[in-house]
Amino acid sequence: KIFQAVVSCIGHDGTIYIIPKSFEIELNKLMTEIQINFKCLGLLEPYCWKKGEACVVRGSDTMWYRGKVVELGGSTLQVQYIDHGCVERIPQCHLYPTTLYTGIPPFCIPCQLYKTVPIGNFWQQDAVDCLQELLTDEEVEIHVQELPDNPWGKLSINLYFGGMSLSSFMAYQKYCVAEDCQDIPELELLEADVPVSPSYMLPPLPIPGDTFPVRVTHLVSPKEVYICLDPSKNLTKQSTAEGDANCDSELKSLDEALKWCNKSVESLPALTHFQTEMPCLVEYQDGLWYRAKLLSIEEFDPIKILVQFVDYGSFSVVPTSRLRHIPYHLLKYPVQAVRALLAGFKPALYDKNMKRIPYSPEWSLEALWAMMECVDGKQLSASMLALSPDITISLYEDDQNLVHMKLIEMGLADLDE
Repeated sequence: KIFQAVVSCIGHDGTIYIIPKSFEIELNKLMTEIQINFKCLGLLEPYCWKKGEACVVRGSDTMWYRGKVVELGGSTLQVQYIDHGCVERIPQCHLYPTTLYTGIPPFCIPCQLYKTVPIGNFWQQDAVDCLQELLTDEEVEIHVQELPDNPWGKLSINLYFGGMSLSSFMAYQKYCVAEDCQDIPELELLEADVPVSPSYMLPPLPIPGDTFPVRVTHLVSPKEVYICLDPSKNLTKQSTAEGDANCDSELKSLDEALKWCNKSVESLPALTHFQTEMPCLVEYQDGLWYRAKLLSIEEFDPIKILVQFVDYGSFSVVPTSRLRHIPYHLLKYPVQAVRALLAGFKPALYDKNMKRIPYSPEWSLEALWAMMECVDGKQLSASMLALSPDITISLYEDDQNLVHMKLIEMGLADLDE
C-alpha cells in the first residue's frame, strides 16, 4: 500500500505520526462539528480524571481537539491529541471530559521506520530534533511494509521525502542502522577525486521546425539568452502531451528535492576543491540554496568563485562559505535554463549610445535594457532553427511578432538576413 500523507507530529521517542491525505476531508468535518458542539470554557469545577479518559482539549489556537489523558499529575495533565499524535501538559481548565466522539477512530497513524535500528536502540535527542525539523507538517509518500501485531501498535513503513528514503537519509547522517539502504549511493556527495566529474543533463529539446512556449530567465546580451521551456503549456508541434506531463512532474520533483536539501543543508560539507564546470549547491541572496556549477576563481584573497545557477542561467561571484557539495540525486534532474542565440538581428551599425556591455562591446547597454523590457516576465514562444553548433531560435511575442523588431524600430539593432 502506497499513499500520500502529512506528518502531523514526531513523538519524543521518534514515533512518526501521519495523517493520510485521504482522511483530510473527514477530519476537517469532525473538527467543524466539535467547534459547533463546544462553545464553552473547559471544566471549571473539580473533576476526578482517569488515565486513558477521553476528552476534548482547548489548544493554544483556541480550537477544540479530541484528546486522551495519558498521565495524571497535580493541576496539569499529560494529554495526547489523538488526531495529531502530539502530547502536551494541559491545565485542567482547558479540558472537558466527553464520550461524544469515542466511536470514531483516531485520524493519525503512529509509524516506525521498517528494519531501521536507532543508534543505542532508541532515537537520541539530536535525531528526534532532525526528524522534527525535516518532517513536521510536510507531505510525504508512505510505503506500508508491516502491520502492527495489535491495532494500537505502530505501522512499519518506508517514508520518502523529495524522492529520497528517510531510512537511508538517517543512516547516512549516522543516526541509525538501516537494513535496506538502496539510496545511500545516491546520497553520497560529489568529491573532487571522483574520476569522471559528473555534470548536469540538458532537458529534451524540440527539433528544428518546432514552435514551443518559453520564458527568458536571463540575458547575457540582446542576442544571447537563457530560456526555460515552459512545461505548463503544450508544445504546438511534434511534442506529445505525455512528454510534457513528465517534464512538469520532473520540475515539481526538483522543487521538492531542493526544498528538502535546504532543510538539511547544514549536514552537507563545504567545498574545498574547485574544478571548472563542477556541480555544487550555492546560497543565493534570498538565503536559499540552488543548483549551480563552478566557472572560475575570480579573487584569491579571500577566495571568491564565479558560479552559474543552472536552473536560471544567471551568474554570481560568491565566497567559498556559500558553496556546498551537491548530493548525487540532485543531478538526475535536467537543468531548467538552456543557453540560446536569437536569430534575425545584429548590433546596429550606427548605434550612437556610448555605454557598451563590457563583455560584449558590440552591443550598447541601451539595447540590453530594451531587450530586457521586451522579455522580462512574459510568456513568449520560440521557433527552433538549429541545435548545433549553438541552440538558435526565433523569439516571438504573444501576437506572433518577432521580439527583436522593437530594437530595430528604436535603432538599437539591424535586421540580419
